Amino acid sequence: MSAPQRPTPAATARLKTGGDCLRFANRLFKSAGIAHGQGFVNAEEESLTLLGHATGLAWEKLPSCFKRALTAKEKASFLSLVERRVFDRVPTGYLVGEAWLGGLRFRIDERVIIPRSYFVELIPEAIPQWLPPVAQVTDVADICTGSGCLAILLAKRFPKAHVHATDLSAEALEVAALNVADHKLAKRVTLHETDTMTALLKGPKFDLILSNPPYEPEGIYRRLPAEFKKEPKGSLVSGKDGLDVIRKLLAQARETLKPHGILVIEVGGLQKAMHLAWPKLPIMWLPTADGADCVCLIHASDLRRELPSPGARRGR
Repeated sequence: MSAPQRPTPAATARLKTGGDCLRFANRLFKSAGIAHGQGFVNAEEESLTLLGHATGLAWEKLPSCFKRALTAKEKASFLSLVERRVFDRVPTGYLVGEAWLGGLRFRIDERVIIPRSYFVELIPEAIPQWLPPVAQVTDVADICTGSGCLAILLAKRFPKAHVHATDLSAEALEVAALNVADHKLAKRVTLHETDTMTALLKGPKFDLILSNPPYEPEGIYRRLPAEFKKEPKGSLVSGKDGLDVIRKLLAQARETLKPHGILVIEVGGLQKAMHLAWPKLPIMWLPTADGADCVCLIHASDLRRELPSPGARRGR
């Protein structure tokens, strides 16, 4: 695909209404071949989000500007955002500084991966089915928390639980702290700068350990569209086969889950790799609306039975 041409002043001068600007942006996005998947499924969702940011209008009020002329400031702001999206390949989430997940708003910037997760489907109903009654769930962990969005969703779903959220990136945890404060959960969500669960190994045992970790193999990462490479590489890539973080997580979860506890991990396209790496480990794949079924659930008892203990690995 040839590189898109920057719009000329004559082309943009013809744009008057919000609808004109949306149609212009959608055509440009599609001709430029921008990649979606960072919280948006198509060009129309991205252009509407950028128009909302430029006009200050909430999503549900955007139709009010479709037929009216934009102010000069609104139009200039929108066109600037569109150009950065197309020519600099900056993801829309970073351009507007926020993302929505599970009906909640989260602050984001280039320090964190843009929130998107099948867990938004699974936290409300599917995951609690494998746990004691919600009021009895007291200790939950969100590993590789990034912006803290999943930790916050967990805290709201399990109102009696304390949530421990970890990340290796101090910068990511700065963003997570803002979101935890925004949602008034500082007393129930504790952030830890640590590698996977290392800082939690001597703490409480967990009813639920949840993680949307880095899982892209190096080779896959090199072929990702440019906008995905605007995100922190450490939030996406996990070694040659994508399993480096998951290997640590399984071993640590073995030691930190309560007897009835479960480990739930989103693994992208690594379903086959998971079964090859741990052929005897019972792994259940939770169904998702689009059929990707890339979230696995593993019971504490199966981890303890099929994974060697740390002492066994040292020959004790």
